[in-house]
Amino acid sequence: QVQLVESGGGLVQPGGSLELSCATSGSAFSLYRLGWFRQSPGKQREVVATITREFDVNYADSVKDRFTISRDNAKRTVSLQMNSLKSEDTAVYYCNADYINSYWGRGTQVTVTS
Repeated sequence: QVQLVESGGGLVQPGGSLELSCATSGSAFSLYRLGWFRQSPGKQREVVATITREFDVNYADSVKDRFTISRDNAKRTVSLQMNSLKSEDTAVYYCNADYINSYWGRGTQVTVTS
């Protein structure tokens, strides 16, 4: 069983920055495909960014050039640096790990408002 715990969410003004972090368990961390997803009220959960075990990254078009996903295999963490935040980035952000099965954290709220 892989456990994921997100942190770093909060309240920020438009144009501001936040960094989310996800701590994981599991000895096979370096093999996981990791990702950040988000869900706004009334909307389906959507992928924000993913990073493979080969460190290949992909981003949703809506966050390209603003968000950066990274992983630290030694610390077993995956992070999401979010810059130039917009009100439409407001959502609960979830960490995901895929390796044989798919695992999710409980989420962290990000609210972008003036």
